[in-house]
Amino acid sequence: MTSNTASADSTQLNNNAYDYSFHTLRGHEPLPLSAFRGKVLIVVNTASKCGFTPQYARLEKLYEKYKDRGLVILGVPANDFGGQEPGTEQEIANFCQVNYGVTFPMAAKEVVSGKNAHPFYLWAKEKLGFGTAPKWNFHKYLINRKGDLVDYFYSTTSPEAGRFVKAVEKALAEEA
Repeated sequence: MTSNTASADSTQLNNNAYDYSFHTLRGHEPLPLSAFRGKVLIVVNTASKCGFTPQYARLEKLYEKYKDRGLVILGVPANDFGGQEPGTEQEIANFCQVNYGVTFPMAAKEVVSGKNAHPFYLWAKEKLGFGTAPKWNFHKYLINRKGDLVDYFYSTTSPEAGRFVKAVEKALAEEA
């Protein structure tokens, strides 16, 4: 189940994150990234049965610290890597809430790698170049207040890592 709203053909990819949309994890309502216009956005593919799953707690801590300054984190569950997100969307939502107290927005489960990836992920790979697509769960993309994709961080980069926090703070300091 995907919520593709743009062509996967790289010649038709958009120029801004605000051109893409997901659906909410609960209720499957449309979740356009344009709803976060003027905010700093981290898009992270997640999984419930991964060695990096404890990053949910660190992401939530980061979100709580900076949300009043305009930070939004969007979790995108994906079962692409090692089958580590096999749950239903209700199971994922419950897992995130009960185990990590996640309050940041969560999208519906998506494909985030390969040629059938959600268009946002195809766009991000096209924008940032070779080697920037998710290779595992908890790969993070940083989008500035203008909707521009400004950086990416591999799964091994903790949300508490100095260079990650510094990049987030720099993006938060910029005006839309």
